[in-house]
Amino acid sequence: MKSLNMKIADYLKYLKEQEKSASTRRQYHKDILNFLDYFGTVSVSKELVINYKEILQLNYQPASVNTKLAAINGFLEFAGRPELKVRLLKIQHRPYCPGDKMLTKAEYLRLVRASEKRKNERLSLLLQTLCSTGIRVSELAFITAEAVKKGEAVVRLKGKTRIVLIPGKLKRRLSFYMEKHEIQSGPVFLTRGGKPLDRSNIWKMMKSLCTDAHVDPEKVFPHNLRHLFARCFYSIDKDLAKLADILGHSDINTTRIYIISTGKEHLRRLDTLDLVV
Repeated sequence: MKSLNMKIADYLKYLKEQEKSASTRRQYHKDILNFLDYFGTVSVSKELVINYKEILQLNYQPASVNTKLAAINGFLEFAGRPELKVRLLKIQHRPYCPGDKMLTKAEYLRLVRASEKRKNERLSLLLQTLCSTGIRVSELAFITAEAVKKGEAVVRLKGKTRIVLIPGKLKRRLSFYMEKHEIQSGPVFLTRGGKPLDRSNIWKMMKSLCTDAHVDPEKVFPHNLRHLFARCFYSIDKDLAKLADILGHSDINTTRIYIISTGKEHLRRLDTLDLVV
């Protein structure tokens, strides 16, 4: 057990060398510490790891369990104890998404209008930038004054580089905003202190609009704007491979998750089959 604890710092260093994001490293660190705390001074065995997996299943959703197990398995492999690794849960993906989790275009527009009624131009443009480009919230810092002038942003994260096009209408809106606030270089979206907005800032600002916009707070978070972009793009283009490239997915199966329709839409399509007499 002691030998495993001594490996944590080395594993976190390894994750950084593998260009895992800071948030991913923090989550892995937390999951591994919880895993090791569970055993205390008891020697780790395969049977006990399986018991821990069962405890996770009682307390978390299957997808969350698999995320934690992936962190633990990776650590055990690194620590030279691959025989202790356990299998991830098999999850059958739904052919549709629960409607209460999916942000609709109408709800998104209400959020934008709510920010405009508050005269919060920065928040309004932030929402429109995330949703009209499909970027991740962690990629917002790549929307710079230089990128706006060029009409495209070069996103470099986790060893990957891709070009994100900035729609013409958004480019004009951002250019006007930059001129108004004398932003000539660097990230467009800044705090009052002049630092780039981070995930926490953006999350809180978005949540603050929910009451005025009459949108369920459970639906309002940055990544749901990315999902909305994906569904809107696919509804017009129907090109899954192109959408995967735009979103920066290396696995097209990840992209499929983004375009899952709601249960109501799924039922509507089944009804149009006319297979019930």
